[in-house]
Amino acid sequence: MNYKQFFHSMTYATRGIIYVWQHEQNFRIQCLVGIFVFALIFVFQLRRSEMIVVLLLILLVLLLELLNSAVEKLADVLKPRLSEQIEITKDIMAATVLLSSVGSFIIGLIIFLPHIVEVFSQH
Repeated sequence: MNYKQFFHSMTYATRGIIYVWQHEQNFRIQCLVGIFVFALIFVFQLRRSEMIVVLLLILLVLLLELLNSAVEKLADVLKPRLSEQIEITKDIMAATVLLSSVGSFIIGLIIFLPHIVEVFSQH
């Protein structure tokens, strides 16, 4: 294993995450929501299986936002002026993030709602 190459790869990946953090407001919002939801895992003491699902959903949304950002940057390089194909491509990528976010929210409600109801029914 070439450790030097591995650490270079990690540096490039970190640089990409930092770039998206600095330039994409949606990514920052999604990260903050993800951190909040991650904290709720411990507040409501989710079962291991629920915890895994929630973490995978957080990761899914963040990964799709990174992919969306990469495709948008590449599209801008290929056709800097907005063309119909580029506009459609960007819309489709935005739709993937939106659908994953809405789906994750619904699944999150299914997981968290019984725990929330339990806490409020005890008072």
